[in-house]
Amino acid sequence: MKKLSNVMALLLLGSSMALAQQKEEITITGTVKGLQNGKVYLQKFNNKMFFTIDSATVKDGQFQFNQKLILPELYGLTLNKDKNPLYVFLEAGKINADLDTTKYYTGSVISGSKSNDLFIAYKKERNVDIKTFIQQNPNSIVSAYVLYRDFSYRLSAAQIEENISYLAPSLQQTPYVGVLKELIGVLSTVAIGKPAPVFTALNQHGQSVSLSQFRGKYLLIDFWAAWCGPCRKENPNVVAAYQKYHAKGFDILGVSLDKSKADWLAAIAADQLNWTQVSDLKFWNSAPAKLYGVRAIPANVLIDPQGLIIGRNLRGEELQQTLERLFSTAK
Repeated sequence: MKKLSNVMALLLLGSSMALAQQKEEITITGTVKGLQNGKVYLQKFNNKMFFTIDSATVKDGQFQFNQKLILPELYGLTLNKDKNPLYVFLEAGKINADLDTTKYYTGSVISGSKSNDLFIAYKKERNVDIKTFIQQNPNSIVSAYVLYRDFSYRLSAAQIEENISYLAPSLQQTPYVGVLKELIGVLSTVAIGKPAPVFTALNQHGQSVSLSQFRGKYLLIDFWAAWCGPCRKENPNVVAAYQKYHAKGFDILGVSLDKSKADWLAAIAADQLNWTQVSDLKFWNSAPAKLYGVRAIPANVLIDPQGLIIGRNLRGEELQQTLERLFSTAK
């Protein structure tokens, strides 16, 4: 019951921001190739996570949802609540969903939603210019979502603000734009040259760790997670940097966006991350990640001994070169 209440609270929070979006009638009629009887789950997207809001029985390979939903908006359809759903932008009216159990993400077909058609077309494009995309589709919820989901971590606060201005007034009160406007303010506080905001979190042993404990050293705040493939791929490079420069005054504070403590601990051991690690195990609701405007991982922030931010998102050879420069001039 408590878990259900937490889910509903998150959904209500997201819904309260969607002032311009109203609940409308929608019918989703579908088939499931390869499944005669079972369940299809309808999920709502909120902060990079999906929460189940309804289910439909599959009988003789067919199912149907009749709902009043906030539209247009991103939802998900899944046959297994433990796996990522098929992303579906829903609109009022009748939607058809032909799901394929053998090729669920590539073989399933959604029809009846212009927003979803636009999203599929967007996903097929390479090197999308977000400004051009929004200007061509200023009234589409897809434009707001793409800016929020795929570009916010690549853009400066000024660039995010500029692109928001190209969105139609009807999209300005959507949850996506709400997050982006909040992010603009956050990014201004964690820009290079600004004092690093102090936070406190628990390590894997349940002990409290504060950022202030690392004052006097060059510190890399490393945002990562066990489930993040690119993070795990980058970890050997971070390990090499730690081994080379730790004795010279370099330290790392790992901040995990995991939700499973067991997975987090296993990844620490497997990747030999022998520095301080903390996590509130809240996935994308991680408090330190929100404080630093982290919208994608791996991400990091480099702080000097005085507590000022001097670098962001240094990876691969760039991290090694930056540290080499800092410690060669520090002699």
